[in-house]
Amino acid sequence: MANSITPNGISTILSNPSPDSSSELPEIVVQVVDLTPIGNRYKFTASDGKMKLKAMFPSSFSSEINSGNIQNLGLIQVFDYTLNDIPSKQEKYLIVTKCEAVSPALEVGFKAEVKSEESGIMLKPKQEVLIQNEAKREGTDIILKPKQEIVAKSAAQIVNEQHGNMAPAARMAMTRRVHPLVSLNPYQGNWTIKVRLTNKGTMRSYKNARGEGCVFNVELTDEDGTQIQATMFNEAARKFYDKFQLGKVYYISKGTLKVANKQFKTVQNDYEMTLNEYSEVEEASNEETFIPETKFKFVDIDELGPYVNGKELVDVIGVVQSVSPTMSIRRKSNNDIIPKRDITIADNTKKTVVVSLWSDHATTVGQELLDNADKFPIVAIKSLKVGDFQGVSLSTLSKSIVLVNPDTPESKKLRSWYDSEGKGASMASVGSGISPSSKGGSRSMYNDRVFLSHITSNPSMGEDKPSFFNIRAYISFIKPDQTMWYRACQTCNKKVTDAIGSGYWCEGCQKNDDECSLRYIMVVKVSDASGEAWLSVFNDQAERIVGCSADELDKLKSQMGEENLFQQKLKEATWVPHLFRISVAQHEYMNEKRQRITARAVAPIDFAAESRFLLEEISKMKASQ
Repeated sequence: MANSITPNGISTILSNPSPDSSSELPEIVVQVVDLTPIGNRYKFTASDGKMKLKAMFPSSFSSEINSGNIQNLGLIQVFDYTLNDIPSKQEKYLIVTKCEAVSPALEVGFKAEVKSEESGIMLKPKQEVLIQNEAKREGTDIILKPKQEIVAKSAAQIVNEQHGNMAPAARMAMTRRVHPLVSLNPYQGNWTIKVRLTNKGTMRSYKNARGEGCVFNVELTDEDGTQIQATMFNEAARKFYDKFQLGKVYYISKGTLKVANKQFKTVQNDYEMTLNEYSEVEEASNEETFIPETKFKFVDIDELGPYVNGKELVDVIGVVQSVSPTMSIRRKSNNDIIPKRDITIADNTKKTVVVSLWSDHATTVGQELLDNADKFPIVAIKSLKVGDFQGVSLSTLSKSIVLVNPDTPESKKLRSWYDSEGKGASMASVGSGISPSSKGGSRSMYNDRVFLSHITSNPSMGEDKPSFFNIRAYISFIKPDQTMWYRACQTCNKKVTDAIGSGYWCEGCQKNDDECSLRYIMVVKVSDASGEAWLSVFNDQAERIVGCSADELDKLKSQMGEENLFQQKLKEATWVPHLFRISVAQHEYMNEKRQRITARAVAPIDFAAESRFLLEEISKMKASQ
């Protein structure tokens, strides 16, 4: 049968809003009109030449659209869909969950003009297309033949063929209508999903103006790898907390969806789910379970700045540059000792970042990376927390997924880049790249700009949690007689002590070394037009301020002569303006709480960018008058 637009295809869809197992889905071919991106989804109008219907492709179709397989004014055959109501309007919205492109873009949208004696419609494509060598040409008109004959079988048929002797309860599970997570939205009616529980939070208590209660969250993943976060409060939390078991598969229905709060979401989904005490959760027992596909949404290393100390988790992929031995870290909360291993990765932005692998990740996949470090393996990591240690750092969580040399297009592209040019390229730490013009903007040093007096006039600032600001200030004084550095392990940068006999003992690496290095840990006084304050500075930031490493400054200090090169080096560093990214927190000293201001990043002043910033501030002041 010729693959052309299906006459009355839209009517067929409208008459069967939820195709299920009761009957086979007829062939439905429609034209894609007005294809437009909306976030990571695509809206369009489905047309059969007579009727039109508003429709949407979920984000899972992005690759098909970006590659040009699905085109505006092209034809698609719809195999599965969901039809939703548009609130406050007497209209329907088509969510296409499974389809296949059958024709590239045509010259025009179709009208209801039948040019053949058959029920099909003659099509005029923009380009000559050969589909399985069955295209029949007549002048410029082409009758499109089907790529393949697809016979849609109902769930009942599948059950009869494959599970004919299955128990009634299991047969019910096979025949229920299961929606993929990507098709869900807040305006949808009844739905049922089949998902695996991939992360379970702890039960937490809360107290607010409306009273007290309890809450916990879970992360759910379907067979396609799409994830969603579900939250339960009070009665629902108590009802489902013990029922939900990590790694098990469940059918879930009668929940509600809303737009996800980007500040708190932990998975890549535009929506989040709430389950109440009337929601239904049924374990998919005695059935074939599934292992969800791991989907990544990679962030380039040089674009990690905006995520520092944020709630949002990130996925990264990189070439392993170095792997440290396992270290034992004592947890402050309960005094437990947990293993940790640091790896340094790089990508084609020629930036590197340190990833801390914790607990099982450090001892399992971390050991695998250490054994193969000389081969520079590719590592893809999902769900990493972004911290501000050394400017930018990454840490795994219990739910993080680490894949070594994954068989993905991104991995192959990165391997090709590294083997051809990356291996010999000069790399720089992304922490040193946090600059006034950071790409994401949300961590730009021209955001959150304050004067020093804003911080020093509020002694309780940072009491509950650290506060972050940006300042422009001068280094006004560096105490020459302070302890400016410490002896550090050359592997993990932890403090070392004199070993018995000779050398240096590292508690973190549990080994002796013949040599150690010096790393800065110092305080400097900074000043601006509003006042002054003492700033704690660590190694990377101090090196940019002083202009040399701690080892080099120690050599200058040890040199004797009429010219005090050590004092001269410190003097050269004073009254130089910098942009600082700082944190403000409270710490206790001699049973007294004090404010500690710490430099997290230091950048030289770009005077052109600074002038633009000041002009914008002046414009805002004039507009507010």
